[in-house]
Amino acid sequence: MASGKEIRTKIKSVQNTRKITKAMEMVAASKMRKAQDRMRAARPYAEKIRRLAANLSQANVTDYKHPFLVQKDQVKRVGLILVTTDKGLCGGLNTNVQRIALNAMKEWDAAGATEIRACCIGNKGFGFMQRMGAKVVSHVVHLGDTPHLEKLIGPVKVMLDAFQNDELDAVYVAYTRFINTMKQEPVLEQLLPLSGDKLGTPDTSWDYLYEPDPQVVIDEMLVRYVEALVYQAVAENMASEQSARMVAMKAASDNAKNVIGELQLVYNKTRQAAITKELSEIVGGAAAV
Repeated sequence: MASGKEIRTKIKSVQNTRKITKAMEMVAASKMRKAQDRMRAARPYAEKIRRLAANLSQANVTDYKHPFLVQKDQVKRVGLILVTTDKGLCGGLNTNVQRIALNAMKEWDAAGATEIRACCIGNKGFGFMQRMGAKVVSHVVHLGDTPHLEKLIGPVKVMLDAFQNDELDAVYVAYTRFINTMKQEPVLEQLLPLSGDKLGTPDTSWDYLYEPDPQVVIDEMLVRYVEALVYQAVAENMASEQSARMVAMKAASDNAKNVIGELQLVYNKTRQAAITKELSEIVGGAAAV
């Protein structure tokens, strides 16, 4: 049995750890509310630009077909945008989305994919893809607590240009969708080519006047739409990160409290045994005299 001093040292160590996890839980709760507000604030813009893109895709005033809307007969070259966090201590958040990405890469490889390119948003996903030996063509890390579109445009544009130049047949995005504080769902969605399910079918037909010409307007609109989808995925992932971290740190604090209680009980038993032993020795010595 450990001595009383060793047990007191363990109790002090666990108490210090509990202070850290409790502080991280409170910080994550504060950041979670801000991340949720930011995510909800981005939804109206994403919904509006989705409607515009849907109307433009269904408009019959031009014969121009944007490359983002052209479905390929065979998917041999695939691009994957993996959205993860920069920091850990958020439970199985990154592990779950990495597992989905890994399973998808295995399925594409089994289906005969000749090339898989990866774009990593977040330090955890970047390290994962490097360990897997994947072909990482672009990445961005250290986004902070607030996603900035200007930081995301560069790495994502690499994928968009590759698709437009017919170097990729499809582009997917893997991220963690925020459901509620206790639930976050890893998802894999097709980003390009834009499908009818993603755009949606407009209820009514719209006529547009294009200035300077339809090709310039449609090109710019669909690029902005894809960028909005990526930004929304990053915002959802950040809200999920703070929620998962808050829950993980709360569980760690509760476990530390239980460990402290168990160690305190062991310490009391050890102290009581030592006192009983001393009393027995005193009584035995007095009886011998």
